[in-house]
Amino acid sequence: MKDIKADSFIDITDVVCPITFVKAKVAIEELEDGQILEVRMNEGEPIKNVPSSFKDEGHKILNVINNRDGTYTIFVKKGGLVNEV
Repeated sequence: MKDIKADSFIDITDVVCPITFVKAKVAIEELEDGQILEVRMNEGEPIKNVPSSFKDEGHKILNVINNRDGTYTIFVKKGGLVNEV
């Protein structure tokens, strides 16, 4: 899992909830089904809310990394639950 190749990257460390998910949602909507989005976010509300919001929309969280600097990086596969058998 550590060698996940993202198709796109967004850094939402400069915004606060609920804008964090809005920006991340716009970024994943630009991808094709099955592509991977890498999202860097702050600890606290963003890491609690953004991954669960992605799951609620049918995407798959592939990995969550604690960067040990107050930020996290998540890898999200667009439409992952829909495309899996």
